[in-house]
Amino acid sequence: MPSIQTVPAGFGPLLRKWRTARRMSQQQLAIESEVSARHISYVENGKSSPSREMVLILASTLDLPLRERNSLLSAAGFAPVYRESEFSAPEMMPVRRAFDTILSHHEPCPAIVLTRAWNIVTMNKAFTRLFAFFIESPFDFIVARNVMHSLFHPHGIRPFVTNWEEVAGFLIDRLYRESILELETSESRKLLNVLLTYPDVPARIREVDLAEAPRVCVTVNLEKRGTRLSLFSTLTTLGTPLDVTAQELRIESYFPADDATDEWLRKSAASAAN
Repeated sequence: MPSIQTVPAGFGPLLRKWRTARRMSQQQLAIESEVSARHISYVENGKSSPSREMVLILASTLDLPLRERNSLLSAAGFAPVYRESEFSAPEMMPVRRAFDTILSHHEPCPAIVLTRAWNIVTMNKAFTRLFAFFIESPFDFIVARNVMHSLFHPHGIRPFVTNWEEVAGFLIDRLYRESILELETSESRKLLNVLLTYPDVPARIREVDLAEAPRVCVTVNLEKRGTRLSLFSTLTTLGTPLDVTAQELRIESYFPADDATDEWLRKSAASAAN
């Protein structure tokens, strides 16, 4: 798997990095962005400076996240276009309300809001109950903060996942496929490299076969003190946001994979309400 490298300074090298990551030739990028291939070459080699409009056109053609579009603009000497707000900022209130509504309506099933780096931003009560049942305090900060670390950390949820190798393989495959079209310094690449340093990660899941079709989902089987739960999850993102933070947030919603898990979640919610 690719290792972390330093992205060179300057617009040209950064554009070349993204074009290569997207597996596009200069000719392909030129055709799709309606810019001459010669001009693309001159821009990448530093012989010509792009206009602000061209930077945005190239970023759109490469389908870059808003954060990376801002970085490309900055590298070309222009001010960022897309705002990056704190989640607690007043302008993010409509987004927070939307997330709160979705999370509360998902009860008694667990749901959380995540960043691109899989850090937890907020959660509903069902997720808090599930987490507290399996992991007792005190716990490592990274376990409580990051879903991926929680599944790989020996003091996280990992000891209770009875099909851990299957789940870990699915997540590594998913994270690698997500990050393969990103730069080596992206959050996804960094997270992937760190997860692979955890002890006892099987060698067979360290290599991803891109020729094999990815699995749609995996059921996570959990067991503690005779309680057995089976869950699967889905990810939801906001549509066409114009804020960096809003674009990077996503909701992971968990669903019971069998009747016993559904019953446990409902009883857990009823018990908490009394």
